[in-house]
Amino acid sequence: MRYVRYHHSGEDRWGVLVGEDVIQPLDNRPYMGGRPRGTPLPLNAVKLLAPCEPTKIVAIGKNYQAHINEMEYVGPPKPTLFLMPSTALLHPDSTLVLPPKSLTKQVDYEGELALVISKKAAHIKPEDISEYVLGFTCFNDVTARDLQIEDGQWTRAKGLDGFAPVGPLVTDEVDPNNLRIRTRLNGKIVQDANTRDMIMPVADLVAFISEYITLLPGDVVVTGTPSGVGPMKGGDKVEISIEGIGLLRTFIEEREEA
Repeated sequence: MRYVRYHHSGEDRWGVLVGEDVIQPLDNRPYMGGRPRGTPLPLNAVKLLAPCEPTKIVAIGKNYQAHINEMEYVGPPKPTLFLMPSTALLHPDSTLVLPPKSLTKQVDYEGELALVISKKAAHIKPEDISEYVLGFTCFNDVTARDLQIEDGQWTRAKGLDGFAPVGPLVTDEVDPNNLRIRTRLNGKIVQDANTRDMIMPVADLVAFISEYITLLPGDVVVTGTPSGVGPMKGGDKVEISIEGIGLLRTFIEEREEA
């Protein structure tokens, strides 16, 4: 299934994408037993929203060796776990207004595969994760690089409002272990990798996280970025595409200093 969350006629709803351009509304969240109900809608008649309603975003750093190399991280190549607030979410095809230069001087894109949790997950086994995952989506793990370096930990650098663009849909129709992931900056490919290059594959990541943090329905897990990260500036367009999922587009604007 390919699930979307959308705004139409003053309401935020969940639906299933039928074909490429029709949404069948659901009467509830898909992970809460939502069933088809209501008149199908054309995709171009709605505003797509982030396809998740998380209590938290649990993200992984240092999960591709090439990215570890480009960032010159020290220590063993063990994925790093960190949290992002739900207030960081940004809908697909939205504009990210950068923080003023007085707060951060370099904001980077990081294209990533993410997944949405479908039921409470604690201390689960890797072979059982299909029972706990609604599906997979595209994610831009936006990072204030200078703050990340300054702090030595990543919450402030990655948790600002709008720093978590996600979408456009979530699907269970892909193999997360073999997906081409590409990021384009103003049409130029700047990241091009495959999820098979992850140090810790998706099933092991979810199981690892669930040993320490209970995941709840709607939560988002972000799986790490490949090499090729870099800065964004006002006027830029960032597009993250993952085969079988779709294209997450974000427009970048500068914020004027007060």
